[in-house]
Amino acid sequence: MFVNSAEIYDAIYSFKDYAAEARVVQERIAAHRRSSGRALLDAACGTGKHAEFLRDDYDLTLLDLDAGLLAIAAERLPEARIVQADMSDFDLDQQFDAITCLFSAIGYVGSVERLNATLAAFARHLKPGGVVLVEAWFMSEQFHPGGVHARFVDEPNLKISRMNVSRVEGQMSILDFHYMVGTPEGIATFTEHHELMMFTDAQYQDAFRAAGLTVEVDPEGLTGRALYIGTKALA
Repeated sequence: MFVNSAEIYDAIYSFKDYAAEARVVQERIAAHRRSSGRALLDAACGTGKHAEFLRDDYDLTLLDLDAGLLAIAAERLPEARIVQADMSDFDLDQQFDAITCLFSAIGYVGSVERLNATLAAFARHLKPGGVVLVEAWFMSEQFHPGGVHARFVDEPNLKISRMNVSRVEGQMSILDFHYMVGTPEGIATFTEHHELMMFTDAQYQDAFRAAGLTVEVDPEGLTGRALYIGTKALA
């Protein structure tokens, strides 16, 4: 999915305050977790930027489907366990005190069936008293088809332009990113196609409950997108 853009992913998203977001994650985990360990699974971890600010407090396992992003995460966090897997269907033979799925990566599961499978997989890997944090993708009322979007990077040896016009097909938001990347070696252009499902609040909550988790919703979350907080009952 990020075949061409993995190496510039952190530059594109350099505006994000990962440290501040990680502090909120820590606060939410502390407020809801009832297990006593420090094992954390970051599902759809990307390049490991959130995990970088959680490393002092947790024993990390990083999971992602994209090999390019995962390679960067492995270099950033050599002490972490690295797993390449689909978050809707994985088996790590381990349970965790906390599981995070951040930066709206949940939208990539693409269907209600796979959303349910993902939450079921999270619940299987959660200790009694553990907590799951899922940062939602936009919901349909928040997403505006036809909007023109752009990101620009202007560093001495790296110039990036990324643009797209958003569109919608049913519940699916479609993002066709057009890149122009300049380095001392030359200028490259390419496109990437991304599809993210705009799940409803009811679909998120139903998935948590079907997995046997209680669920609360923080509507503002980390960045103005809803944060779903699921907890597993103590044995």
